[in-house]
Amino acid sequence: MHWIDPDQLPEITGTVDQFLVNKHGEADGFLLIDGEEVHVPPHLSARLLRDVRPGSQVKVRGVRPRGVQMIAAVAIDTPKGRILDEGPEARADGEAFETAKHGPMSAQGIVKRPIHGPKGETRGAVLEDGRIIRLPPHEAGRFSDLLAKGARISAAGEGATTSFGTVVEAREIGASADTMKAVGPKKPKHGPDHKEPKHDGKKHGPKHAHA
Repeated sequence: MHWIDPDQLPEITGTVDQFLVNKHGEADGFLLIDGEEVHVPPHLSARLLRDVRPGSQVKVRGVRPRGVQMIAAVAIDTPKGRILDEGPEARADGEAFETAKHGPMSAQGIVKRPIHGPKGETRGAVLEDGRIIRLPPHEAGRFSDLLAKGARISAAGEGATTSFGTVVEAREIGASADTMKAVGPKKPKHGPDHKEPKHDGKKHGPKHAHA
């Protein structure tokens, strides 16, 4: 968002509570102690993790989606300086802060709060023990009751473990291990029953007899 003047955007300040982690093991946001959620573009992950820690005081300027207690960060002022989103092409280095450990994983617990994408779309939840469960936005509506604060949730799928957080990308989800349902893939644009026109190679139109 290099074309936006961040100093003209809404501002919040607070103390970092915990990082949010995506399925690749990157930090794509954090929670403040007061409950505010901050979404950070994943291409800023390495810089964010170098400059910010739980307990850090930050000032965030960004865009607020409607109806959600969160802000999509454009600029983050930290004790070590300003982190500014100038787009993926401005990534300072091609290296991750840390290589995540990936593998099958499950998680169960009580939801502390739902978490969101940059436009306010629900993308999962943080448990009271700090672990994160994520699922595709197109499935979040179907499982919205499980992602609400205080809900009991169980999930199994592909996990990523880092020193700054653990996440499960759910393939199955439910209120308990005995009631889990499969998380479906995104449907094709034309739907599963869409078929291409048939071409049988036959000539169209009546045949003409020769006199």
